[in-house]
Amino acid sequence: MMTSRERMLCALNNQKPDRLPCQVHGWMQYYLDTYLNGMDWYQAYERFGMDYAIYVSPRYEFAERDLKNWIVQRKDLGTDADGNIKRAETIITPKGNLYQVIGQNKFTTWHVEYPLKTEKDFELWKEFYPVPVKADLSPVQAARDKLGDRGIIRSHPYYEGQGSPWQCLCYIYGTEQSIYLAIDEPERTHEMLEAIFQKAFRTHTLWDGTPADVVETDGGAGSNTVISPDLFREFCLPYDRRQNELFRSIGVKTVCHLCGGLMQLLDLVVESGADGLETMTPKAMGGDCDLAEASRRVGDKLFFIGGFDQNAGFEKGTPGKVREMVLECFEATKDHGGHILAPSDHFFFGDPMNIQAFADAVKECVY
Repeated sequence: MMTSRERMLCALNNQKPDRLPCQVHGWMQYYLDTYLNGMDWYQAYERFGMDYAIYVSPRYEFAERDLKNWIVQRKDLGTDADGNIKRAETIITPKGNLYQVIGQNKFTTWHVEYPLKTEKDFELWKEFYPVPVKADLSPVQAARDKLGDRGIIRSHPYYEGQGSPWQCLCYIYGTEQSIYLAIDEPERTHEMLEAIFQKAFRTHTLWDGTPADVVETDGGAGSNTVISPDLFREFCLPYDRRQNELFRSIGVKTVCHLCGGLMQLLDLVVESGADGLETMTPKAMGGDCDLAEASRRVGDKLFFIGGFDQNAGFEKGTPGKVREMVLECFEATKDHGGHILAPSDHFFFGDPMNIQAFADAVKECVY
């Protein structure tokens, strides 16, 4: 029998391990506190007997002059009747200020007001948003040492938001505004994306020697439930190709994270040079993934992570229903293998008995 690490690495190499591996797409603190008595990630994985996927990125160091050119001042704006906290952030640079408002509740955070509103705002971001001068890999190594043979280490790229220039632009400028800009001013959009890419690219060159196994690229703003395949080809693919090539050169697998629609993008993800694709979100959760069809079309070229409907399974299901759903996912991809089963997004609710059923059912899924 394989160790969890051997099993997951086998799947990341798009091969068939001894059985279907599984992970969760990150343990949310709310779930750990509410349902698992404040366990940490390692304890939660151990409790359910899952294969581990621990998310940890390098610790960055910056030049003092760069930090002085990007000073963030925060102001509490209070809490509304629904318990949502708001805070204002003024970012002070030598040539002007940026302003954003962040909302937060017990589940997540979001932008109430984006920091970039004008062309001048982006020029400030371009000139002064700090780029690390060193990546301290010791947190990644410490996690790798602690993990042992129980699973894999995942890291996130150096972007605001998720892992691509397009996703970052949508995060700091707004998704609708970014789409309008891409259609109305494609050259300007590429200038902005290139500036974002260069800051991240310089940072990622500092990753050489990282013990991480896989890095999560792209993001939900690139899903075909948000933008068209034509926009993806124009504004995501060129940067993905270069980014994936760099990560490959330092020995880290890449997984294209499209938490939404992806069926129209399967061939483009292959073109990008990504090693894998997630989160394989089914239609019932707002995505469009047909696991069996995706496996038939690109299962020989990409590994998959995800595909499990945690709303129907963890939150509203029963152990019997969860087992049935796991077996269905296995049947959809078993011809090619290369699949790590996982919930298709973060989850905040669900009987731990259903999560246990999830972890137990994959052990029946033998190749």
